[in-house]
Amino acid sequence: MTLAIGSAGGWLASIVQIPLPWMIGAMTATTLAAMLGLPVAVPLSLRHTMVVVLGVMLGSAFTPEIAQRIGNWGVSLGALALYAAVAGGASYMYFRRVCGYDKVTAYFSAMPGGLSEMVLVGTAMGGDTRLISLTHASRILLVVLALPFAFQMLIGYEPGARPPAGLPLLALLPGDLAILSIGGVVGYFLARYLRIPAAALVGPMLLSAVVHLAGWTAAKPPLELVAAAQMVIGTAVGCRFAGVRTMAIVRAIVAAAGGTAVLLGIAVAFAFAVGRITGLSMESLVLAYAPGGLAEMSLIAIAIGADSAFVATHHVIRVILIVVIAPVLFRVRERARRPRD
Repeated sequence: MTLAIGSAGGWLASIVQIPLPWMIGAMTATTLAAMLGLPVAVPLSLRHTMVVVLGVMLGSAFTPEIAQRIGNWGVSLGALALYAAVAGGASYMYFRRVCGYDKVTAYFSAMPGGLSEMVLVGTAMGGDTRLISLTHASRILLVVLALPFAFQMLIGYEPGARPPAGLPLLALLPGDLAILSIGGVVGYFLARYLRIPAAALVGPMLLSAVVHLAGWTAAKPPLELVAAAQMVIGTAVGCRFAGVRTMAIVRAIVAAAGGTAVLLGIAVAFAFAVGRITGLSMESLVLAYAPGGLAEMSLIAIAIGADSAFVATHHVIRVILIVVIAPVLFRVRERARRPRD
């Protein structure tokens, strides 16, 4: 039922030609279904499978030409830590002072990344699980809805105007399909074994990057699978609101809207500053710093023709920074406050 709702939403969105239709349409349809009380859900295994497809797609962007430009990413990657600190601090003050969240809930709701990890750690630290989860889910929903339309208005992006991301399934050579499939599966299980955050995306992306940089294949995942991945990932975002009362969803979205505005404003400011210093593309920088999900922002990059390898690399580094550093900083902060309490 859920996949039917998501598919219908994606199909309708493609008919009216909104940006990134299969993801945004599916996400909107399943969010509305959740608000109506329907028991929408996507199996975790299916989402992981589709995220693996996306990881292989992102890895295919690491061509030998891209490798020559990686050295130019140093400034933008170096600014990520400062961005996370500034954006997280400003967002924390918003949730604490404006929304009235308790300290733990505000802190882990404010971190720009690592949804699952922030919910788990925030809960363990005594935060409100429901609020942290709804705030992060609402942030991703709002960012995914806002950015494609913003790009459409500001840079003239038109759905369907970009070159296709890959070939149809039947046009893909069996050898290329085998290399992509093996890379995705091996990359996923290797990343899980090494306990790398976002293993379903990062592992296949890294292994696919190695395969494409080595010149073993220049193929990308078939168009049908990429469209299915967009639909499933969008549907999964909407399903995060399942089982929650409508008013709780509305309140979470309203609260998250302010926090999202703070994060996006700081992201755009950093993108502008780094762009002036490095000359890198503004749209790629905005997507690289945008406080959306790794998979979702990467899909937007592919859709508008931005440098998806650049965007994905920055989000991987950001997620690792947030997941590793945020809990440590929280514990240090709490220990420093205890003697004064």
